[in-house]
Amino acid sequence: MYRKIQEWFTTQWLTVGQEDVDENHQLALATAVLLYEVMRSDHEYTASEEHTYRQQLEQHFSLSQVELDTLCELTVEKAENAVDFQQFTKVLNEMCDPQQKRAIMESLWAVAYADHQLSADEEYTIRKIADLLFVPHSQFIQSKLKVQEQGH
Repeated sequence: MYRKIQEWFTTQWLTVGQEDVDENHQLALATAVLLYEVMRSDHEYTASEEHTYRQQLEQHFSLSQVELDTLCELTVEKAENAVDFQQFTKVLNEMCDPQQKRAIMESLWAVAYADHQLSADEEYTIRKIADLLFVPHSQFIQSKLKVQEQGH
């Protein structure tokens, strides 16, 4: 089933070349898994977190509803079978510049603050991801403050 979902997801991005499809797919999946990990880190799924999670993915990757649904299904499977975050942060480190990483950090914080409370587990997860992305501590804090100021 995993392969069917992945093949279907890949064929949906027909407007770009195959190499771009593979890159976009890897980037979207890696980002989605990390956002999902923040969402589930406090063991409480709220509708607002789910909405923000999906909204952030739509923003980053301009996905149709069907593509977004497929990505979310694939994300759950990948996250459940992952041993650690490194396989996902490695993709982001290879494909993202510092500005893109900062945007991802802001998305992580947006998911964490979606329910208007930040748990210690959510902050720990984001800190761990930031370290694996080689995001300086000052940017980690700036991203957090920016999202807090936006009222998430």
